[in-house]
Amino acid sequence: MLRSAIGRISAVALQILPLTNVVYAIDLDVEDQASIKNAASEATYGMMTYYHGNETGAIPGAFPAYWWEGSILFLALLNYWHYFQDDTYNEELSIGLQWQGGDNGDYLPSNYSQWLGNDDQMFWGVAAMTAAEYGFPDRPTGYSWLGLAQGVFNSQKTPPEGWDPTTCGGGLRWQRTPIQGDGYLLKNSVSNGGFFQLAARLAVYTNNHEYADWAIKTWKWAMKVNVLDKTTWNVADSTNAQNGCSDIDHTEWTYNYGAWMTGAAYMYVYTKDDQWLEAVKGLLKALFKTFAFPQNGNVLSDWSCEVREDCNRNNILFKGITSQWLATIALLIPELEDDILQKLQLSAKGAAKSCSGKGSNVCGIRWYGGYDGKPGMEAQISASNVFSAIMLKYVDKKKAKPLTSETGGNSTSDPKAGTDNNPKDKDNSLPTYAPITTADKAGAGIMTAAMVSSVVGMGAFMLVGS
Repeated sequence: MLRSAIGRISAVALQILPLTNVVYAIDLDVEDQASIKNAASEATYGMMTYYHGNETGAIPGAFPAYWWEGSILFLALLNYWHYFQDDTYNEELSIGLQWQGGDNGDYLPSNYSQWLGNDDQMFWGVAAMTAAEYGFPDRPTGYSWLGLAQGVFNSQKTPPEGWDPTTCGGGLRWQRTPIQGDGYLLKNSVSNGGFFQLAARLAVYTNNHEYADWAIKTWKWAMKVNVLDKTTWNVADSTNAQNGCSDIDHTEWTYNYGAWMTGAAYMYVYTKDDQWLEAVKGLLKALFKTFAFPQNGNVLSDWSCEVREDCNRNNILFKGITSQWLATIALLIPELEDDILQKLQLSAKGAAKSCSGKGSNVCGIRWYGGYDGKPGMEAQISASNVFSAIMLKYVDKKKAKPLTSETGGNSTSDPKAGTDNNPKDKDNSLPTYAPITTADKAGAGIMTAAMVSSVVGMGAFMLVGS
């Protein structure tokens, strides 16, 4: 396959490039749509070099050690397709997003369900919800995207693994079962914020008030236990169920703010109640104050780990997820677009400068100070997300705005998904992918291959000449 060939060429190029003393970076002009597309295509292509679920005999969508990361990769592909209308990776996206839905349509596949957290499951539900809102075509068999999102919601509202009324008056635990150790003792912000967001999005899409009731219930619970502070709009990371949720971990992460803020934006769309608009504005102001510092160029930064240079794989994804949620919020509430777009553009410029690793366009973790020497799939995913997000300025707002069942969304509703043991008919045989041809590659992927090939040729000439 061409992809494998490019991988071999890249390996040779990276051995030769240091001899040339040439440094590359993604060249991004935020005022030029073609430049933005090129940047997003470069980052997305780099991201997909880490994905092996489309190889012969592999399991679609599977990241055995970091299962939840598959959902974030597919979210990035959804955003890439939605904002650029580039279907290069749609086959991998569609098959993988469906495959991991499990037999019950709740994203608890048997291979991983014994050690999954509520946040892991939630993010897959959010990915499926995003597919429904973007009008990404349902698969011909199996669960619909909307049905998968409903399956996650139904699973997470149900005790004991989901909503837990026996401690702290409710809320979801981080981990689903006691055998998962200390994580079971915590009720964390992103699991509950994600459940709140998913409920709000389902309420808007289906116009069913049951989902809104659960969103309100979750929001009130978070206020009660002080995970959310309505005075400062600070968002805590977690609280300990073992002592009645009186012990709060105030560590701050971008995606905790983003999860609650995005759900509040959907609730404002659903209710037209200004209290939700006030919440979005409060959380947005707190987000920028907490995570975008002038000394770092006002780019988004998960400083809790970036300053110490000890970000784990999970942490690296947070600001990229938040960037895309910010773009969605701007589509839902246009009066916030200017403030959001300014920060996103600054972050995208910083991310582009950080994508200069290994003498090519490999992205680092931080979005300030250039390449930090820490490459990986997660850094590529986050860069892809922020590059897609800044297309907010150029898209047709009516077409880009999340769809509902009343505005063109046609994903099939399945309110009982995740609640029965009657799996949908679906093809469980491993898929066979068509070879990826040069014509199928995104523009930046082609240019990258051409650039690498030319460098290899130049390096070979130098070696022969010496």
